[in-house]
Amino acid sequence: MNKVVGVRFRYAGKIYDFSVGDKDVRKGMHVIVETARGVEYGEVVTDVREIPDDKLVKPLKEIIRIATGEDKRHEAENNEKQKEAFKICREKIKKHGLEMKLIGCEYTFDNSKVLFYFTADGRVDFRELVKDLASVFRTRIELRQVGVRDETKILGGLGVCGRALCCSSYLSDFVPVSIKMAKEQNLSLNPVKISGVCGRLMCCLKNEEEVYEELNRTLPYVGDRVETPDGLSGEVSSVSILKQMVRVVVDLPHDEKEIRDYPASQLKVRSSRKKGKQRKPASDAAEEKELRELDSLTKKDSGRSKVND
Repeated sequence: MNKVVGVRFRYAGKIYDFSVGDKDVRKGMHVIVETARGVEYGEVVTDVREIPDDKLVKPLKEIIRIATGEDKRHEAENNEKQKEAFKICREKIKKHGLEMKLIGCEYTFDNSKVLFYFTADGRVDFRELVKDLASVFRTRIELRQVGVRDETKILGGLGVCGRALCCSSYLSDFVPVSIKMAKEQNLSLNPVKISGVCGRLMCCLKNEEEVYEELNRTLPYVGDRVETPDGLSGEVSSVSILKQMVRVVVDLPHDEKEIRDYPASQLKVRSSRKKGKQRKPASDAAEEKELRELDSLTKKDSGRSKVND
């Protein structure tokens, strides 16, 4: 059995497993570890757990040491140096006339590398910029082009709900989000209303997807013919997913009709329309246009690179 803890290097970043070895490591401690980027300073965010050899994801590196007071001071110094490095890099980008937007800067703990994150509309030839930066910082320079979702995660902000953005507050990975989730929750397909700060579909559409899928299984579709508990029949005009109520236009004697509400559990479906045909024909053209716009939201960022936490 191997004793393992999860370590995180940035707020709301990915969690990586490291071997504890013979060290007394506990959740909340700061530790020094070796990563693919070099020696890093991270926080232990999980309790110690034991993993069998056959389920271990290798290679698993061991924690170098528990962070000392000197390590913490050095990390604080690096954070201050990052601010100055960011200003210098931004000035160099302007000097070289490059079409790129600098969004973040990081020093590795051992100062063996400085990483700069940027966004750009296309490929950028930054070879001369790297040489210029290397002559200033006297260390390895790495520039990484990231997508708009990564940019938003790094910069942070507030969503339309008034809370901190999901990606910058608790999501360690971007969740797959699709238009189907918005339709499942009966939301407006207006791109402005279901897009986040980054311009892509909102991550929070995923939060209640399973609940809505379960609730929708018990509901008829708009346009279904149903039998009501009072012996009448009619056509479903609308549904309330959360209340599990169905509005039915029931057929009365003498060719009269009346709108009545019923609990979904009390209705029996006589004939059902195909799934996806819930909207009125008059809105089909508008919906098709909205879907094309939404489809572009999911494809524009397909080539982005992830931020290495």
